[in-house]
Amino acid sequence: MKKCVFGITGWKNSGKTTLTARLVEELTRRGWRVSTVKHAHHDFDIDHEGTDSFRHRKAGAGEVAIISNRRWALMHELQGESEPSLNEIIERLAPCDLIIVEGYKREPHLKIETRRTDGRKGDRLSATDPNIVAVASDHPVADETVPVFNLDDVARIADFVETQSGLR
Repeated sequence: MKKCVFGITGWKNSGKTTLTARLVEELTRRGWRVSTVKHAHHDFDIDHEGTDSFRHRKAGAGEVAIISNRRWALMHELQGESEPSLNEIIERLAPCDLIIVEGYKREPHLKIETRRTDGRKGDRLSATDPNIVAVASDHPVADETVPVFNLDDVARIADFVETQSGLR
């Protein structure tokens, strides 16, 4: 099964996470099965000292699975390995209709660039990335060669993502 991948990218504090969450909400409301991949540029931990699974990892387990009747998670310690590629992570995901990728500016999947007036100023990513097929902004954007959406117009952005991803 070919996996449909669509990205949300932009500089720090540009609205990526907010748009991603709102798109997931809208697309799942429409009946699509959606998964997400979020790239972090910093050390993070989803497990905390004092839990049994934390103790398992600290003891040296390469992978720790936590399972309950509501959810499960698999944590993989890199232990000196390189960060896995986006494609390697996508291959591990369960079948779904769409994978929304937040971050991964340099990857070659279709993306929407987010912009906020109070976000980082600087380079327009769309100027150098042919995979950016639209911009979502909280302010008017001039001189853009791709469609521009209001950052809050989630329904129209979802329509666009459905069309661009081949879901409709």
